[in-house]
Amino acid sequence: MTQVGVNGYGTIGKRVADAVEAQPDMDLVGVAKTRPNFEAETAVRKGYPLYAAIPERADQFAEAGIDVAGDVADLVAASDIVVDCTPSGIGAENSALYAEHDTPAIFQGGEDADVADVSFNARANYDEAVGADSARVVSCNTTGLSRILAPLGEAYGVEKARVTLVRRGGDPGQTGRGPIDDILPDPVTIPSHHGPDVNTVFPDLDIDTLGMKVPATLMHTHSVNVTLESEADAAEVLDRFADESRLFCIPSDADIDGAGKLKEFADDVGRPRGDLWENCIWAESVTVEGRDLYLFQAIHQESDVVPENVDAVRALRGDADGAESVATTNDALGVGLDY
Repeated sequence: MTQVGVNGYGTIGKRVADAVEAQPDMDLVGVAKTRPNFEAETAVRKGYPLYAAIPERADQFAEAGIDVAGDVADLVAASDIVVDCTPSGIGAENSALYAEHDTPAIFQGGEDADVADVSFNARANYDEAVGADSARVVSCNTTGLSRILAPLGEAYGVEKARVTLVRRGGDPGQTGRGPIDDILPDPVTIPSHHGPDVNTVFPDLDIDTLGMKVPATLMHTHSVNVTLESEADAAEVLDRFADESRLFCIPSDADIDGAGKLKEFADDVGRPRGDLWENCIWAESVTVEGRDLYLFQAIHQESDVVPENVDAVRALRGDADGAESVATTNDALGVGLDY
């Protein structure tokens, strides 16, 4: 059993911790928090050993009546692999700690690509991370784009990708980002950072990305145009997407016309926290004109990277090949929406 520690127990960290705990070949050593807030209390309620991410604040947990198992160095020492889910930029600061304990580490997409040996997406480049000392699971948007570009590239070749990303202003709990009443180019320069990030997974891909930020918290939405190297038709593309376990093609008769209904659907089918680990592609939007493919997809920024983090653990450990890991992760979590 691989002993996994999770440093950071916020939006991503708490989901990764739950996902690790669900795996048949992993044990959760514990989670690290900077302060004794409601998330720390939730970790204790779930029986997750809690560690003080900032040793000097350990007394704050005691004052709040929350026991800690040690500090973050103790968590790292007890772990075979650490998944760093701390805020952007903190992971890079933590890398020295992981190196000191010779503990392989997985970072998140908010870090610069050079924080790790490889930028990781299970569908696109699992093998590149096998046996590496560190991996960076690419951002929610890059994860979503990688999942469609990989099968399209394999089937038809990709000459160029053009993507406009309509991004939520913040996660539901990020009250510091609102209230928001505006629509912003984000950034106003082109390309947005998403295209170069995709290139960390597909170095030779020709891709342009534009970003906009809107006053919403639910999900991101992508408008995608891919020029293929060979011709295809929409029905064939949808058939190929149907074979991808982390793509959900929303049928027209579902009457799901936006992110709000997608989240309600996730709640109705019993997903924890209403999470959508899959890309959600509107089947009606998949259109092919010559070699140009068009589609709309929605990406749940709080959860789509979670199964990728689990797969990255197995890749670094060399415990399974990509197909085996994805199948195990999917089965343990219940990834794959069936309508």
